[in-house]
Amino acid sequence: MRHRGGVVALVLAILFGLLGGATTLIYLRQAGSTSGPSVPTTPVVVATSDITFGTVIDPEHVKVVPYPKESVPVGAYASPESLIGQTTKVFLTAGEPVLAIKLSSVGGGLSVRIPVNMRATSMNVNVVSGVSGFVLPGDRVDVLVVIDRSQQQKDAVTRTILQNIEVLAAGQKTEQKGDDPIKVQSVTLLVDPEGAEKLALALHEGKLHLVLRNPADQEIAQIKSLSTNEMLGDRAAKPEPPKPVARKREEPKPAPVAEVKPPVKHTVTSIKGVKVEEQEPAMQPKTDVKGD
Repeated sequence: MRHRGGVVALVLAILFGLLGGATTLIYLRQAGSTSGPSVPTTPVVVATSDITFGTVIDPEHVKVVPYPKESVPVGAYASPESLIGQTTKVFLTAGEPVLAIKLSSVGGGLSVRIPVNMRATSMNVNVVSGVSGFVLPGDRVDVLVVIDRSQQQKDAVTRTILQNIEVLAAGQKTEQKGDDPIKVQSVTLLVDPEGAEKLALALHEGKLHLVLRNPADQEIAQIKSLSTNEMLGDRAAKPEPPKPVARKREEPKPAPVAEVKPPVKHTVTSIKGVKVEEQEPAMQPKTDVKGD
């Protein structure tokens, strides 16, 4: 009898366990069904990383992510192919939707930021001369040029050609140098026409270096150029300036003496009958004496 009672208790325990599990499963299903339908999404093109203004959009600059359909901003793109080749007019952060109002056609964007009577010129800067890539749009820099004047004497000269120049755009790109790829930073500077000529000549004649400065520092410093011999203190290598040649002082020539001509006597001829007489007039006309 005791054995039969234990079996009954075990069967009842199993039945109650199954009933509790079924009740829990039904409750969870009902709770899931009452949480509401899933939010519909749509593809939106966003920036993969921070993009400065004036950058031409390449495939690696953008990606497609699902975006809540009700939160899609006006002017968003659903496909990257529709905006490849356009230029950014503003700064974009990583994950930010790329909108049509933030882009322009090819070749535009940066030109609208150039003030009247100013110019924008670009230059490639390596990681050393570009302050290790820390030059960003809006920064202020000085531009230095290093020129080798003589390969035999190994005398180079450094000169600051531009000061307190605004950086319009900056970005990195990869170039092939031999067998090794190197990262080069392209920097666009805002200069006046004279500054553009200085940069063009400096790029042709020597190597350019950028010096980052505090934006609050607007002072234009008076800086002398520095040569290799001056830096090393080798004054003997500097050619001495030619000595002035003393010229013999010429004595002034005496002024020519005016030649004085004797006065010319004027006579009056009178005829009396058959007799002719010459007489001097009572008053002789004045004679002016002029020098040659």
